[in-house]
Parts: sequence; C-alpha cells; structure tokens
Amino acid sequence: MKKSYIPTINISKLNLENINSKNNVILKQIQKACIDVGFFQIVGHGIEKNLIKKITKTAHIFFNSKIKKKYKLAPKKWNKFNRNVYRGYFPSDVNGKEGLDIGDPRISSLFVKKNKRTKIEKLNLSKSLNKNSIQIINKYYSEIFNLSELLFKTIISLSKKNHELSKSAFQRVKTLSTLRFNYYPKQEKPIEISKEDGVALGCETHVDSGIFTVLYQDRKGGLQVQNRRTKKWYNVPFNKNALVVNTGLALEYLTNGKYKATNHRVLWNKSKRLSIPFFFEPSFDFKMNKTFFGNKKYNKSLGINYDNFLKNSLKKFVEYNR
Repeated sequence: MKKSYIPTINISKLNLENINSKNNVILKQIQKACIDVGFFQIVGHGIEKNLIKKITKTAHIFFNSKIKKKYKLAPKKWNKFNRNVYRGYFPSDVNGKEGLDIGDPRISSLFVKKNKRTKIEKLNLSKSLNKNSIQIINKYYSEIFNLSELLFKTIISLSKKNHELSKSAFQRVKTLSTLRFNYYPKQEKPIEISKEDGVALGCETHVDSGIFTVLYQDRKGGLQVQNRRTKKWYNVPFNKNALVVNTGLALEYLTNGKYKATNHRVLWNKSKRLSIPFFFEPSFDFKMNKTFFGNKKYNKSLGINYDNFLKNSLKKFVEYNR
C-alpha cells in the first residue's frame, strides 16, 4: 500500500506526564510532521465518535434551517440589528460556502463589554439553536480546546521549555479560538481557477492564522496540501477515526519559521460538503514575540497583541471583510 504524504500519528499515549520525555516517540513524530509537511492526522485523540457525530448533526441542523433563522446570528454587516462583527453566520454568496464562527462559550457579556475594542465577542446561539445543540457545541469546544492545548504543550516541550508556559498564551476567557461550521452547498461553478495549475477550486489557496487548526472533514474530502519544496499538491485522505491538524502563521511567527504554515485548498465538488475546523488561537492580549520559544525567558511586554496580529492576517479572507 502506498504511503500517504500526510502522516497519521496515534497520540493515545500522549499526556502531560510523559510530554517532557526525551524518548517519547510521539513527540518526535509530531515535530517531524510539523517541520516536513505542516499537516498530519491524529488518531487516539480521545474525542468520542458519538460527540463528533453529534457536532456534525448540529451543524447540519443549523445549515438546513430557514435563512431567516441563520441570519439571526449574522454579523452586523448582514444583520444591522446585531453588534457582532467577528463572530456569527456568513452566507454562501461571500465565498461559495456558508459558515458559522463560534467563540468560547464561557465568555461572559460583561467581559465582552470591558474588552469591546478587541475581537472578543459573545454569540447568542439561542437565537437559532435549541438548548441541546448549544450543550453539544459547548462540550465539543471544551474538548477540542483541551486537545489543541495538549498539542501546543508538546511543541513547547520540544523547544526544551516548561509546557506550563502555555498559560501565558492561552486563557479560556480571553482566547480568540474559533469553532467553525463550514458548509459547501452544490457549487454550480468553482469560486476560482488556480493560476498555478489550472485546477477548479471550491476554496482558495491559503494558510491559517493561528497556532493549530484541528479539523473534522466528512467523507467528501477535497482538501489538498502543498509540498513546500516541490509545490506538488497532495490529497488529505478521509479517515473516519482521525482529525486533521495543521500549523498556522502564529506558530510560524513564534518559532521564527521552524514550524511553517502550509498552503492548502479545497477542490471544487458539485456535491455538498461539511467540515468543522477549530482554529486554536491565543488570548487576545498575548504578546507575540520570538522569545516565547527562544533561548531567553519569554518577555511578556514585548511585541504586538495577538488581537492585532490576527486582524492583519485575516485581511486576505473575503468572509472577514466586515
């Protein structure tokens, strides 16, 4: 059987007790995947199949609901009665797909009010979703956040620093981490034709902004990853037991280019497709500087706030031109 370009790593034995071990094979596999490819699939991740099944069902329920109901969660650009700008629903006429961006459910309205000049926003999901769906979203967000944090602590340990340093970058009430539902309806025509190789695309070539993206994709697939050296494109195969992980610009910046963000895209497909990415993002006031992974002690006062870093990196995405 031909070996896939995208490695699959079993992380079932990865935990905080062995994360600093020099002989931990899993750490070495993650490091190699991040450096060589920037993408890998993880199995043994601890998120139950039933929860993944429930979160995909919740996404389908939302996208199958009436357009008026979906627009109740739309940002101010599409719903003048809402205050949210960064979070919420965006329609398919923006970039060929519908989406719902959800922030940390733990964030309170009072905290949002105190930090109103940032991207911290609380989305009132009860406008469009029932109590059961909201509970599923809350549970999935917490579990995928914890999984992402474990992966980030792995990277910190590989840099020979104490993994507890992650507390400087991630605080649940301050995080800009985003759970997104992506729905690709039947696209009668591609959103663009790749200038590079003439392939019809359902989602443009891009890199992600955060530390990691942890993705669930359905059987339709279509996701492709570019080899940084040869520029050749590879399919990310569907694995019902796996989540797809890729490195983002924030990790590239903090590691001074050691772990680079990787180009990826989605092929045009006339059939419907659902994906659920989780963008693992630091706290909005986290100072972005290269001492975090460097030899020196992390300087908490140096660099720009992550909120501004994210704002700059999102300018290339049509759906965030709000």
